[in-house]
Amino acid sequence: MSLDDISIKVAADLNSIGSVDALLNEIATRLERFIASGETAMIDLKSLPFSPSEYEALRTALGRGEVSARLETIGDSELYETHYAGVWWVTHYNVEGDVIADLIEIAAVPAILHSQPEDVQDGLERLQRTLSQEK
Repeated sequence: MSLDDISIKVAADLNSIGSVDALLNEIATRLERFIASGETAMIDLKSLPFSPSEYEALRTALGRGEVSARLETIGDSELYETHYAGVWWVTHYNVEGDVIADLIEIAAVPAILHSQPEDVQDGLERLQRTLSQEK
């Protein structure tokens, strides 16, 4: 008997569908709460025991909508609204390009895209300096 004589059968992961369905139900519940009260939420996908096939099933189930953004900071971040408005897939990378955070965010706009008050103040001051130099 050789290795070629051993039959291999790949079985479907029966828990995969249940795990993805459970997460989709959680997303729906949080989206309902957001609509009713404005309460935003984040789900840390890296904290879930998802297999690569479950990740892909989730990506397929949520789809990709029309809005996306890319942040270029110390490590890049990619954000896109899924096929469901208010449900965002947010991925943060380190400088080597490894995924350091993978999140589902329930919000009108992901929190990371909101300008911080101190950044807005800095922007105003820079604009005012630019305008004063033009005179």
